[in-house]
Amino acid sequence: MTQRVVVIGAGVVGLSVALAAQARGLDVTVIDREGPAAGASTGNAGAFAFTDILPLASPRIMRQAPKWLLDPLGPLSVPPAYALKIAPWMWRFWRACSPARVAASTTAQTALMDLSRAELEPFLTATGTLPMLRREGNLQVYESQAEFDAALPGWQARTDHGIEFQHMTPEQMAEVQPGLAPRFTHGTFTPGWYSIADPRDYTLALADRFRANGGTITIAEATGLTPDGVLTAQGKLPGRVVLAAGAFSHLLARTLGVRIPLETERGYNTTLPLDAFELRTQITFGGHGFVVTRLNSGIRVGGAVELGGLDLPPNYRRADAMLRKAATFLPGLRTTGGTQWMGFRPSLPDSLPAIGPLPGHPGVICAFGHGHLGLTQSPGTARLVADLLAGGPVPIDLTPFDPARFQRRS
Repeated sequence: MTQRVVVIGAGVVGLSVALAAQARGLDVTVIDREGPAAGASTGNAGAFAFTDILPLASPRIMRQAPKWLLDPLGPLSVPPAYALKIAPWMWRFWRACSPARVAASTTAQTALMDLSRAELEPFLTATGTLPMLRREGNLQVYESQAEFDAALPGWQARTDHGIEFQHMTPEQMAEVQPGLAPRFTHGTFTPGWYSIADPRDYTLALADRFRANGGTITIAEATGLTPDGVLTAQGKLPGRVVLAAGAFSHLLARTLGVRIPLETERGYNTTLPLDAFELRTQITFGGHGFVVTRLNSGIRVGGAVELGGLDLPPNYRRADAMLRKAATFLPGLRTTGGTQWMGFRPSLPDSLPAIGPLPGHPGVICAFGHGHLGLTQSPGTARLVADLLAGGPVPIDLTPFDPARFQRRS
């Protein structure tokens, strides 16, 4: 008898898992309260950032955080109304910034990135989406020698892991991307940074392929989990469960008595018309916490981190602030005619996703908490979860991603 699997979440991670499980001969149903590509999978920057191996939880962030937190519209903010609620998560985040834990997280992150890179093109080929892949690289820019020097340990870590990059002078940067303001004195170009033509179109294409292969996508809200299924307003869907509900995943885990410290990075962006700027590569303004990227749907200016949970209203002044900065950094950028967006990135305090059985419930497999790397890590996560569902060995050590790690640590 074919094993039935219910995937909760029709974002890029959930649909990638569904397709990988389907390819193993499993009977897969996907449920989502809004449908495919309704959340962060529609509004992200579209990058397969395989070289982004350094965890957000790091001494570097802790050094920058005090300055950033003083600016309510800066790269990192916590709304005052949410500060008390997020304090336990911030404590865990601070603990994850110790050198030993950062080294372990970097090793784990690198393993998942390498797997995701290896799985990407075969997955795109199998799903008919390979023509959407772009290989345009990423240009990280710096405004001073001091800012560049502060980034060098991170580039050394990438060197240690065999990641290709090139440090650049302003003249070399201008060859890769004309139109940068002269305030940027240093840059680093990473050619192995891929992107997708448009994250929403890609996710919808995965949904179409899943349906064409015989899969079912049902619009329904999961109200709870059981050890052998999912509860909805329409009744119970029995089967093994894959919990890929993004920023809402911890709420469902709690219905089985499991508490996982998932928080929400609220990301903002503005998508401008395609002719707003002649963008040749994705540009990362790391000191300001945002990127500018070219998609089929337009020029997207977005990023930053607002740790504000699921319920507070959006603060689109954050999108406005990034757009004003982008106009200064790219003097030829035309900032009119844009569309604003805010979405939820599911983040765990050690910057690693939860991949593996929910503690005490082997019939529920977790696949959430990827932060701003959900698209990037979706091919690797799909491979790992499909292996777990099929009962076979997995290609990397899943210990660092074990959802039970939060029960083991104070």
